[in-house]
Amino acid sequence: MDSRILIVDDEPLLVKGLKYSLEQDGYVTDSASDGREALNKYENQKYDLIILDLMLPEIDGLEVCQRIREKSDTPIIMLTAKGEDMNKILGLEYGADDYMTKPFNILELKARVKAILRRSATKSSNLSDQIMYVDDFIINTLGRKVIVNGKEIGLTAKEFDLLILLATNPGKVFNREELLEIIWGYEYYGDLRTVDVHVRRLREKIEKDSNNYEYVLTKWGVGYYFRNRT
Repeated sequence: MDSRILIVDDEPLLVKGLKYSLEQDGYVTDSASDGREALNKYENQKYDLIILDLMLPEIDGLEVCQRIREKSDTPIIMLTAKGEDMNKILGLEYGADDYMTKPFNILELKARVKAILRRSATKSSNLSDQIMYVDDFIINTLGRKVIVNGKEIGLTAKEFDLLILLATNPGKVFNREELLEIIWGYEYYGDLRTVDVHVRRLREKIEKDSNNYEYVLTKWGVGYYFRNRT
């Protein structure tokens, strides 16, 4: 079955060009010109990937991304005309899988689309109905659910992937470059602070004390690791 992609942007010529180029590669595409229309289409149709502009009428791209992330881990590539690092990081912090700054090379975008879809398909085929018990965590790899001390924790796709990687390799220190390569699944050209943002968000959700971390620890000057206390 061909992958279905939703393109959300208020620039008709850009949408037309993206649809044509992606359909030439065999993808099925749909489009929305504002955030409200995008959410309505998302509610009524299954998509394998969403290309989402940051600046949208009605509801902006960050809010659209956040609402989708509350319900699913459908891959999202953010598009932004802004060049500031914080805007890019903020987009990823809200749950996007990747971002590209306009104007962008269509071949690079298609390469990223292909890589993300391939990684998503591999992840789905490799998952088994498995429950992992790690320290205080109960991790359902199929349902992508995490329970800590009896409470279910809502994690974004990248936060979940980070936790799985670290928790299944207790004591192993990963530097930020390694985490970008492993979690994002392809060579990533973004800011390394993207990792710091995701680690911070993960800690906010799983750690009891923000001043005394129990699980995800920092080895200063090197990277991050998971401390298994049992």
